[in-house]
Amino acid sequence: MAETITFFVDKLSNLAVQEASLFGGVEGQISLLRNELEWISLFLEEASAAHTDDRRLKLWMNQIRDAAYDAEDVIDKFIGRLEHQRQRRLQNLKFLRVVLPTCVIFADKLPLIHELDGRMKEINVKIEKILANKSRYCVENAMMPSGAWSSSSPNEVVTWGEKRLPIVEEADVVGMKDEEEAVKEMLLINGELERGVVAIVGMGGLGKTTLAKKVYNDPDVNRHFQCRALVYVSQVYTIRELLMGIANNIMRETNHMRNMGENPLGNEVCKYLDKKRYLIVLDDVWSIQVWNGLCLYLPKSKGSRVLITTRNQQIALDAYAKLYQLRPLGEKESWELFLKKTFPTGSRSTISQVECPAELEDVGKKITGKCKGLPLAIVVSGGLLSRKEKTPSSWEKILRSMEWHLSQGPESCMGILALSYRDLPYFLKSCFLYCGVFPEDCEIKASKLIRIWVAEGFVQARGEETVEEDVGEDYLEELIHRSMIQVVKRKWDGRVKSCRMHDLLRDLAISKAKDSNFFEVRGNIFAYPFNPRRLIAHDSQNISQHLSNCHRLRSLIGSIHIPQVNFWSCLRSAKLLTVLDLTLTVDPDREIPEMKLPKEIGEFIHLKYFRFLGPRKTRFPWSIGRLINLETLDLRDNFYLDIPFSIWKLHQLRHLYLGAYPILRMPIRDQRCFSSHLGIDKMTNLQTLYVGQHGWVMRRGLPKLTQLRKLYIGEPNMSSNISYELIFPSNLVELILDSCCLKQDPMLTLGKLPNLRALKLRNNAYMGKKITCSSGAFSRLEFLGLKALTYLEELIVEESALPSLKTLQIYWCYEMEKLLHQLQKLKSLQQVKLENMNHSLTEEIKNTKGEEFDKIRLITSIT
Repeated sequence: MAETITFFVDKLSNLAVQEASLFGGVEGQISLLRNELEWISLFLEEASAAHTDDRRLKLWMNQIRDAAYDAEDVIDKFIGRLEHQRQRRLQNLKFLRVVLPTCVIFADKLPLIHELDGRMKEINVKIEKILANKSRYCVENAMMPSGAWSSSSPNEVVTWGEKRLPIVEEADVVGMKDEEEAVKEMLLINGELERGVVAIVGMGGLGKTTLAKKVYNDPDVNRHFQCRALVYVSQVYTIRELLMGIANNIMRETNHMRNMGENPLGNEVCKYLDKKRYLIVLDDVWSIQVWNGLCLYLPKSKGSRVLITTRNQQIALDAYAKLYQLRPLGEKESWELFLKKTFPTGSRSTISQVECPAELEDVGKKITGKCKGLPLAIVVSGGLLSRKEKTPSSWEKILRSMEWHLSQGPESCMGILALSYRDLPYFLKSCFLYCGVFPEDCEIKASKLIRIWVAEGFVQARGEETVEEDVGEDYLEELIHRSMIQVVKRKWDGRVKSCRMHDLLRDLAISKAKDSNFFEVRGNIFAYPFNPRRLIAHDSQNISQHLSNCHRLRSLIGSIHIPQVNFWSCLRSAKLLTVLDLTLTVDPDREIPEMKLPKEIGEFIHLKYFRFLGPRKTRFPWSIGRLINLETLDLRDNFYLDIPFSIWKLHQLRHLYLGAYPILRMPIRDQRCFSSHLGIDKMTNLQTLYVGQHGWVMRRGLPKLTQLRKLYIGEPNMSSNISYELIFPSNLVELILDSCCLKQDPMLTLGKLPNLRALKLRNNAYMGKKITCSSGAFSRLEFLGLKALTYLEELIVEESALPSLKTLQIYWCYEMEKLLHQLQKLKSLQQVKLENMNHSLTEEIKNTKGEEFDKIRLITSIT
């Protein structure tokens, strides 16, 4: 609650500075509102931490929140109407564009200012009455002291770049060694028998997923099975989605399968798995129909196994599975895990290295006992205490809080999770709740999550030099440190690539979001009154008829089944949208050659995050150039895109992702505009650029993108020499070249980039036989990835090249026969990963004698 008010106060302050000329004579009312809300937000920070379910306090907080929402809507509608007036005037008076200023004439603004003034006065009076009710109905008496609770400010979050002790990762969860060996044995014994099923069964929070992943990643399991796949099922699934997840795990190329229906897709998977010894992990299965639907496409190959995790033992029995019943941790294991989480000394620390002060041991064991052996509850409690003072009084307050929460209901784990949510700093609560909008067991892209947080205003830059996305990464790391979010994958530099929310924590987020009207999750049933702030609609088929009432809608995220002919016209009422993330689905057997987005899409001028996935070809209207506040435009998953030249008007864009075949559409009368390098040089705020064709980033345009950090180019028709095509900006940190078919070695050009830290060449990005890293080249490069370079035979590292390289990954380069002696030259190398390589190369690394080669073998993984 406090975070909602605080974000709006920050917004008001920014508007007062940036848009002072817009508000005319309304500054006084806006200033009055801002001052009042600043005091309210301080009170709410304390109120949100109170140990109470008092209905008076909840009602008062909800009324304050709704008043703040009303004020935000009124101001944004005013700004939107002004912008609409300005654009309409420019449209009608194009011939006078040179003479007239682009602002709206003040006389045109007067009626809007008068209306805004009246509405702001109404809201200020409303808030004054709500404040009076606080004393009249003794709302303050409903609060209790909250000494145990966090009062951190956004600036107090440890930045990711600062030195911090690593947290306990899943690999360090204690008390599972015996369980891991038992499940491994069930998978590996009797390997000559046909396909078998093994099931891990246990209640929520016991660590079924953790155990399954430990077994899945075990080296013995890795060597035994020829191919492996791990997919997350949950309660909402389709057999086709699960088959696609398996295909993405086991097959190198799956683009041609994207539009297949279930049967042809299943047949492709079955054909690939046939006569192979495979392992398929199905995590979080809630229905036997999952197995009944998938088993048709899983061949009964000798030695193959399917590993299921489920809460329901009957599912395991119905699948004729070998059963492994997971039990809660014992007292010793619970205490060991608690210490690892509460006193982290390193990601691989042992219990002998973790000590609890004697004065804390008694209360610590009482806290651990409340968790009843549930690993999730233990690590969340430990994460909470790792942020508290290491004093008996501080820990005893936490213990009393746990006892209060547990007294409210029988679900001990949920009570402990609720305690940890309450302890979050106010600015992290909205970030945590937003994780609940994603489907159960969904693997969430960290970059997407952070950019939505930024678009929603949850993240504030620390000073002029700090990028909001960097602060968002710190917020995510803080949630991970508190065990509220789980890491799935990390990037080459250690930053989070993807994450997941445990289903119990997701249930908590949805429950808290519902209480505070933060977002609504809807399927195909809609309740009234229906006017949400944020709407999550996964697989909804009747959403259109309800959108016309959503005047307050700020975020719409979901998968919409078409045809819904009136979808876009109904969406027009939601002109305050900030986040729009849409996937339009069609029946697999129905062909839609092209989708044309309506011109009304340009009316969403408040939009900051826009992701869209449509049919095979999508045509965007010219009005997309009116989305003047857009920061992220993500169209990467679309195949054919028809995009107007007006896209280059989006000067606030920070992240631009285009599909494989984007076509730039330009009217004949504006052919002269080609002299501006297609406008890319005007987008000076770009941090990320993902383009399927390099023609979008002409030679002279890129160097002007001084904020650009990451560049992806996938172009099958580049010329032989990359230096003839592109001049890269010196600030570039990560570069990915995909399918470029270069005939000349690009390393001579790329090795000169002073800030490049990651380079990935994929899918015949280079067609030559040798790659040479010249002396002194790539001075800061830390990661080099070479994948599916069909003709590559040799990687040559000259003296003093790649002095900072830490990770080298080479996949699917069959012609490469030698590498070991080049690896000796890389003095900073920490990890080598080789996959599907020439047999002679892997044998050279495994068998060459010598102390130096032994060191290389220790850091090398071969699969």
